[in-house]
Amino acid sequence: MDHRQTITFENEAALRYLCGNHGKRLKHFERLCATSVHQKGNELTVVADSKESLGFTVSALHKIYDLTIKKGGLGTDDVVRGLKVLKKDPTASLPDIFMDVVFQPKAGRAIAPKSLAQKEYVDTVRKKDVVFAIGPAGTGKTYLGMALAVDALIDKRVKRIVLARPAVEAGERLGFLPGDLVEKVNPYLRPLYDALHDMLDYQRVKRLMEQDVIEVAPLAFMRGRTLNDSFVILDEAQNTTSEQMKMLLTRLGFGSKAVITGDVTQSDLPGRQTSGLSDAMRILPKVKGIGFCYFDHQDVVRHPLVQDIVRAYEGAAKGAD
Repeated sequence: MDHRQTITFENEAALRYLCGNHGKRLKHFERLCATSVHQKGNELTVVADSKESLGFTVSALHKIYDLTIKKGGLGTDDVVRGLKVLKKDPTASLPDIFMDVVFQPKAGRAIAPKSLAQKEYVDTVRKKDVVFAIGPAGTGKTYLGMALAVDALIDKRVKRIVLARPAVEAGERLGFLPGDLVEKVNPYLRPLYDALHDMLDYQRVKRLMEQDVIEVAPLAFMRGRTLNDSFVILDEAQNTTSEQMKMLLTRLGFGSKAVITGDVTQSDLPGRQTSGLSDAMRILPKVKGIGFCYFDHQDVVRHPLVQDIVRAYEGAAKGAD
């Protein structure tokens, strides 16, 4: 027996954003909610196999429609991510997530969370001085961390940003790369530069780096230093040794924050060397002031196929166990 309900929407512009051209965005509701949604004028009729599916779809349509009005328009990716958030938590407040602007570049879209896990991550970084963000590539761990760091610098809550990465990559050795040490490690730091240039214009980044207000360096350069009033980001932390992780964490001085990102399933350390990130996950969870945030394939914000790829590899790894 089919269950159906017709909803009337007063704001025609918001309804157009909700439905998309020729109702294309409604296909996402049908796919993710296992229902049929038909548009006629300013009305949508939802048809479902169960009362539960019908109730969820009607509620989701209302919530994303309301978000469209408050935000002044949505992209297709926003509609899909909103739906996925509600699938995880039907009671979630979409404006609290998607309109929590972390940083607003002068050019481009505002940077804000795109999933429940990202929202939790942003909130945790705001509350705690050391935060570990753990999960697969493409989940926004480094990018959001960078946005939080830039916002803290612009707002003068910190005096400098320090971006570090271990110079370890699969199948490559520094000795075979041309140039001095800085030139050798520069390719490993490229993802940090890319994120930084998305948020600040090239000339400003160049000036801040010349003034050492923003420092991008290999992890080895952190030894022996004390980092006061700094926002420190350690990227690809699964490639640190236990000694390197301890060294980085004990560099923190007064007024500093640290965000450590990585994916424990992607360590490129040689042999059976224990990852410093894995050790930190075992040793530090009960330390007050340290937060741990975890991401999975549902939080991937790259091409939709990336979610399926990550899920496939996770399934293969579990099968191997």
